[in-house]
Amino acid sequence: MIELRPFSSLGGDNHGWLNAKHHFSFAGYHDPKRMNWGQLRVWNDDEIQAQTGFPAHPHADMEIITYVRDGAITHQDSMGNKGRTEAGDVQVMSAGSGIRHSEYNMEDETTRIFQIWIQPGTKGGKPSWGAKPFPKTDRSGQFVTLASGFESDKDALPIRAEARVLGATITAGQKVHLDVDPARHIYLVPARGAVEIGGVRINARDGAAITDVTGLDIVGIEDAEIVLVDAA
Repeated sequence: MIELRPFSSLGGDNHGWLNAKHHFSFAGYHDPKRMNWGQLRVWNDDEIQAQTGFPAHPHADMEIITYVRDGAITHQDSMGNKGRTEAGDVQVMSAGSGIRHSEYNMEDETTRIFQIWIQPGTKGGKPSWGAKPFPKTDRSGQFVTLASGFESDKDALPIRAEARVLGATITAGQKVHLDVDPARHIYLVPARGAVEIGGVRINARDGAAITDVTGLDIVGIEDAEIVLVDAA
């Protein structure tokens, strides 16, 4: 089953400094049919204007993954962590028992991110943060695991959930195959470009909610950059 969620159908609001689109119910946007997809609770498509951002605010019991599409994001939190994550790279914050953080675009250009929230397997625990540059060549024509709750994914940033976040780039006409468990919940969004899965065209920033399949054959209609969550 592939349910296409066109970008034009997403909720959201333009706050001036922030233009936010929501794949799932979030803030002032509520759709009872889009509350979550398995453990995946939030997928926000955020455009943050230069020299602006999210001031310090609290979170608890959530795995928050930020995939930077353009520009860079600067993180600071109540645990003393601070770092800058650039386009194509990923940061992970495990909110655990509670943490305060800020996320600012300190650049002179618009920063564009996917912010992904995954519900953890257990509540509480010590908060943590980490970021990692992922060489772009590693994900050319194949999926690379960026964040994972599985010990076997040793090169990925750790999260406290039975889930993975993967990234891939694909050229026009190229096909990438991914084996999946039909009981899992897959959510795929092209950061740029367009792809086709099972005859369904998925354009840049569209969402595709997928389950009850044993494998995905993803064909590039255009050169594309893909982010995918595989969750329980």
